[in-house]
Amino acid sequence: MNITAADVNKLRQMTGAGMMDCKKALQETEGDFEKAIDSLRKKGQKIAGKRADRDANQGFVFAKTTDDKTFAAVVMVNCETDFVGKTEDFINFSKALLDLGLAHHAQSAAELLPMKLGNITVTEKLDELLGKTGEKIQISHFEVIEAPVTFAYNHFGNRLATIVGMNKADGKNVAEIGHELAMQIAAMSPVAVDKENVPQEVIDRELEIGKEQARQEGKPEAMLEKIAQGKVQKFFKEMTLLNQDFVKDSKKTVRQYIAESDKELTVTGFKRLQLGA
Repeated sequence: MNITAADVNKLRQMTGAGMMDCKKALQETEGDFEKAIDSLRKKGQKIAGKRADRDANQGFVFAKTTDDKTFAAVVMVNCETDFVGKTEDFINFSKALLDLGLAHHAQSAAELLPMKLGNITVTEKLDELLGKTGEKIQISHFEVIEAPVTFAYNHFGNRLATIVGMNKADGKNVAEIGHELAMQIAAMSPVAVDKENVPQEVIDRELEIGKEQARQEGKPEAMLEKIAQGKVQKFFKEMTLLNQDFVKDSKKTVRQYIAESDKELTVTGFKRLQLGA
């Protein structure tokens, strides 16, 4: 069968794949465009296998809530180069993926893979993008928060985004507080909402580090535990959201900032994703 330049160009426009790849796919499938597209996707899968060892630390991070604000999600889609991460195809895929997850209240990246984006699955779309770009592309994170009210924040450049949930939607200044807290989480990178939410293994590690630091400073063994406990309290102050200094007014903690508007209002949970972190 004679494969014309117009046929090759048409397939290239449909897939974004290279001219020679498109010509070969059409020749192999005797001009059947659907089969040729499948062939190119299969090629993408092979590329993915070959590139499993490549670092994919560039990409796009995006957060959003449902219209009723009771469910929020943040997604990180990674690629190998900043160039690909800024392309319209890559950005549109990342945003569509997030909308898909929000619509279905997906709980993880794994749940997204078999879902349909248009007439193909997310997995197939990943293969298609891989065939176009020649880069390893993966959904590395999909995190969610469900709460009476949620908020999302996207930092400029889409390399960092946060979501946060609060325990009541009708409190005073809730919208403003939620926005401020989402930005606080972006800026200060807390590890937990409050002291009791910090995993015990993290506390144990901080205690051990504190003891060793004190030991290296020549402090007596009998004092190490007390010194380490003090360092853990400092850790709680700096690394738990409600106990951090409020970024916009360091004279008060985040807990105090919230309580000024509503003493019953608090944070139920948060997620923070950052490229390269």
